[in-house]
Amino acid sequence: MRRLSESEKFEIWDRFEAGESLRSISRRLGRPPSTIRTHVVTAGFRRPLPAAEWSPQRLSLSEREEISRGLAAGESLRGIAQRLGRAASTVSREVAGNGGRSEYRAAVAHRASRHRAQRPKPAKLATHQRLQAVVEEKLELWWSPRQISRWLVEAYPGDEEMRVSHETIYQSLFIQGKGALRKELWRCLRTGRATRRPQGRPKSTKGQIRDMVMISQRPAEVEDRAVPGHWEGDLLMGKRQTAIGTLVERWSRYVMLFALPDGNSAEAVRVALSATVQRLPEHLWESLTWDQGKEMAQHVQFSVDTGVEVFFCDPNSPWQRGTNENTNGLLRQYFPKGTDMSKLTQHDLDQAAYSLNTRPRQTLGWMTPSDKLAEALQ
Repeated sequence: MRRLSESEKFEIWDRFEAGESLRSISRRLGRPPSTIRTHVVTAGFRRPLPAAEWSPQRLSLSEREEISRGLAAGESLRGIAQRLGRAASTVSREVAGNGGRSEYRAAVAHRASRHRAQRPKPAKLATHQRLQAVVEEKLELWWSPRQISRWLVEAYPGDEEMRVSHETIYQSLFIQGKGALRKELWRCLRTGRATRRPQGRPKSTKGQIRDMVMISQRPAEVEDRAVPGHWEGDLLMGKRQTAIGTLVERWSRYVMLFALPDGNSAEAVRVALSATVQRLPEHLWESLTWDQGKEMAQHVQFSVDTGVEVFFCDPNSPWQRGTNENTNGLLRQYFPKGTDMSKLTQHDLDQAAYSLNTRPRQTLGWMTPSDKLAEALQ
C-alpha cells in the first residue's frame, strides 16, 4: 500500500477538522478506513504542526481553543490574553480577523492561519491576467514600476484587483520562481539589468573654462525649485565620442534634447544649444547649470546670444545637477551605450523627449512634465 501523499494528509486534516467522519474521508480519498484512522490516531487526533509553527511567537491550536472558550464564557480579550501570557493586541487581532466574538471558531481560525502561512505564495501578477497585461504594456513603454503602481491607482480608482506595488513588479522581473511577467521585460527597466546592484563612478573634470560662475553663486530660488525657467544640461555620449545634448527644467522636469551632427566642440554645442532655447518662450529660460566640460567653453557668448546665465558645478560633483543625471539615466533606455549619436535626427530625439515628458512622475504628484510645464505657459 503506497504512503499518503502530503496533499492527501492535508485534505484528511481539513475534512477532519471540519467535522467529517473518518469513514467519509476514506471514501472521498479512495483509501481504506484503517489507513485514515491510523494516521489520525497516531497524531493524537490533532493536525501535526510543521516545525515553523512551533515558534512561541505563533498562536497554537490549544491557545486558539482557550480563546474560543474564553469568548464563550464572556471573558474580556484583555483577560484572555493575560491568562495566555500574550499581548492583548495579539488576541484582539486574532478574534477580529476571524469573525469577531460571535463567529470565532478555533479550528477554523487555525486552519486559516496555516493557509496564510503557506510559502511560496502565488504572485498577484500570475493570477490576475488583466493586471498583468496592463503592467507589461506600461513596461514596454519604459515606465518604471513605481510609476506603473501609482498610475494604476489613478486609472482604476474603484478596482482593488488593479493594484500592485512597485516591489511586486520588481520581484516578478528579478526573482526566479516569481516570473509572472515575461522575463525579457527586465530590459525595459531604466538600469537595463536583471539584478539589483549599485553602479556609478565619479565623473572626471574635462578641463578648465575661463570666466566660470560657480553653482555656489546661483540664486536660492533655483535651488528650491520655487519658479520655472532654471535648467540643467549635459552631453550624453555615444559611440566614437558622438553625443547629443540633454536639458531638463528643474521645476517641471521637462526634457529637451538637441542633436550634434557636427560633433561636440564648444562652437557646435553653443550653436545647437542657442537654437534649442528659441523653442520655448523667453521667460522659461532664466539659467542653465552645467558641469565643467570643455564643450561649454563658449558659455559667455551663449549668454550674450540668449540672455541665459550659465552656472558651473564643482569638479566631480554630478549630484549638483542631479535632475539631469537622473534624466540621462532614463535616456539610456532609448540610447544605450555604444549608440552612434551622429546618426540620430532631431525627430528621433523629439520622440524620446515626448515619451519622457508624458510619463507620470512621483516627484510631481504623479503629474507629467508636459502637464506641469503647461502651468507655466498659461
